[in-house]
Amino acid sequence: MIKEILRNLIGKKQVIHFPEGFSTSPEHTALILDLQRKVDAVFGRSLRIRQVDAGSCNACEWECTALTNPVYDIQRFGIDFVASPRHADALLVTGPVSRQMERALRKTYLATPEPRLVIACGDCAVNGGIYRGSYAVADGVANVMPVDCSIPGCPPSPAVIAAGILRLLEKLTRRE
Repeated sequence: MIKEILRNLIGKKQVIHFPEGFSTSPEHTALILDLQRKVDAVFGRSLRIRQVDAGSCNACEWECTALTNPVYDIQRFGIDFVASPRHADALLVTGPVSRQMERALRKTYLATPEPRLVIACGDCAVNGGIYRGSYAVADGVANVMPVDCSIPGCPPSPAVIAAGILRLLEKLTRRE
């Protein structure tokens, strides 16, 4: 039903009537529609993300998992998480990159087909977070590989993660 509502909205300005019990804001709806258009334009409805935990506390992973629940349901836009980097268009990395994970992260990066995108998700992945300066971490993903998009927060909410992915897609459409 929501898919049908969203399909009717593309290109139109109107009041959105969602089913009873479903609450959303106009900003959230606009974000959803914009995300749909960008995924269609850039990836032809097939953005695949490999999520890599590089030594995090697991909070960011829970928020990434929430992206696939019925509330956010990013799979309806063709965005999905995959098990293999060989099937991925982007890597979403969480955690400060522990020294033990540094080599595995580089191997995962190299196994991802070109053109590969890297998203640093959460404060730890962006700059080391609360672990910054420790001998045991690399202080963020950018110290290990090039990062295309940074999503701050400890942990970032699913809506913030979706907005970060949207920002990355906007950046890609400006390049082309």
